[in-house]
Amino acid sequence: MAITNVTAVGQDGEKLEPLCIADGNVNSRGISLASSVQLAYESPICEYPKKPPLDRDFYQQAMKVKRGLVFLREKKVQSKKWERWWVRRVEQGARRADTPAACPPPPPPGRRAPPPLAWPLPRAPSPAGPAGPRSRRESAGRGRRGMARRRCGRCGRRGRRGRCGRCGRGALLACAAWTAGWVLAAALLLRAHPGVRSERCTDEKSRRILAALCQEYQGGVLVGDLCEDLCVAGQLRYQRCLYYERGKKVLQATWRGRPIILKSKEEAFSSFQPLSLPEDAAEEGGPDALEAELHLLVAGEVRNALGLELSGGSLGPLWPGRRGGGRRGQLASLWALLQQEEFVLFSLLQDLSRHALPVLGSCGHFYAVEYLAAGSPRHRALFPLEGAAGVPRGGRGQARAVSDMALSFLDMVSHFEDDFAHRLHLCDVKPENFAIRSDFTVVAIDVDMAFFEPKMREILEQNCTGDEDCNFFDCFSKCDLRVNKCGAERVNSNLQVICDKIFRHWFSSSLGSWAIPFPLQRQLRDAVQECADPWSMARSPPRAASDVFWKLRSLLRATQRELQEAEK
Repeated sequence: MAITNVTAVGQDGEKLEPLCIADGNVNSRGISLASSVQLAYESPICEYPKKPPLDRDFYQQAMKVKRGLVFLREKKVQSKKWERWWVRRVEQGARRADTPAACPPPPPPGRRAPPPLAWPLPRAPSPAGPAGPRSRRESAGRGRRGMARRRCGRCGRRGRRGRCGRCGRGALLACAAWTAGWVLAAALLLRAHPGVRSERCTDEKSRRILAALCQEYQGGVLVGDLCEDLCVAGQLRYQRCLYYERGKKVLQATWRGRPIILKSKEEAFSSFQPLSLPEDAAEEGGPDALEAELHLLVAGEVRNALGLELSGGSLGPLWPGRRGGGRRGQLASLWALLQQEEFVLFSLLQDLSRHALPVLGSCGHFYAVEYLAAGSPRHRALFPLEGAAGVPRGGRGQARAVSDMALSFLDMVSHFEDDFAHRLHLCDVKPENFAIRSDFTVVAIDVDMAFFEPKMREILEQNCTGDEDCNFFDCFSKCDLRVNKCGAERVNSNLQVICDKIFRHWFSSSLGSWAIPFPLQRQLRDAVQECADPWSMARSPPRAASDVFWKLRSLLRATQRELQEAEK
């Protein structure tokens, strides 16, 4: 066995105590862990394989510390507590490595040194001492201590009650559990709120999308009545990006001095399914046969998207970009627009409802609607009142505006329930999906989750094991456990959801500052609570739900009268 004394030099140039290197074992005092490892690697007399010549227990501890630091760095755990804990472990291990140990004695003359051992070293049994074998009590006690040590782990420390202290493995497991908890919470958040997965909305990307749109327009791939103003005349100018959500792009622009919104379900024109028509349609019957074939396809698309039958022999408002361009570009642009349910619904309702946005035009797969400031929970009244006409300042003016908007919401509910061939269901009710005009008319500006009765029944009628499986956003159904099938009938209503998510915010204790008489406040609050309860509305007959509607309407009318008299 080769034994060599090596003199180490510290960072300040001073000589440290000799190091004893025997078969690669380094024992040092006043030298860091990194210096010990580097010195052992550079020693030409080390007979062990190229492994850190440290005590096996400390080497394994150091590796755990290293893996823990790498784990924390890779997971981007911003916790000073964990970093301080790992630094303490390194310092404790370094102090243990710096403890001096006597050099092993040389082998007897005439006896060969043992061959190099593999790393890590196996744990050898302790030899018997000069007194011979230990007694059974001694052996049993030592065995119990060994078992406790193995139970604690090599990095553990026994406390006063014999329990193990924290060690690197336990800390890693705790850190992994902590990280897994955050990952699970993030996954649940993404499932509950898919909008969290939204892309980052940037002006640079928005301009690039519009530039690609104009390039395809100039190549004859797509057409639209807004393409000329956007790509050639400069009458339609991009202003800012509003949001990207699950592929949907919403941009704000000005068109001939008028603020508008550009929308599309997808970013690229090529993301939409291409139109496939029989090649012999145009050859046999000419353009009329081709348009008849297209009408059949459009009717099928409207039936699939909204559950409605398209009547009449003309495409009507569903083709705003029919002017200009070749026949191929017109058909491709129309087909891309018809694959967007919101465009189809806005186009069908624009001449029938004042609570829906009209379509102003299109360019390829982008369509334009009127710009209105959306609501937000950040506003005390949920909607910005700066642009509304005749809103006096103070609590009384805000109370009057709220009562006008609430009456408009009730008018929209009645309109969507009774004025169409089928009831229109709103399955995503929140302030961000509505806006108000200057005359306090409520307008639905995002109807991606609005469905007519036939489509609603098709969505709700699914397999289930409980009532929670029959909830489609804000549209609820009940599970029939006899057949494990959700009922096709919606058990709540547009009125119930609006009372819960809009009216409940307005008609609460905060109304005390709006100069409304207290008895009227209490009646409004009680009526809203009754209206917002989904199960009471579900158990009530239609007549009772109608009574709640008219009660709310009469109380809001009375509120308006009280406010007008107070202003006089």
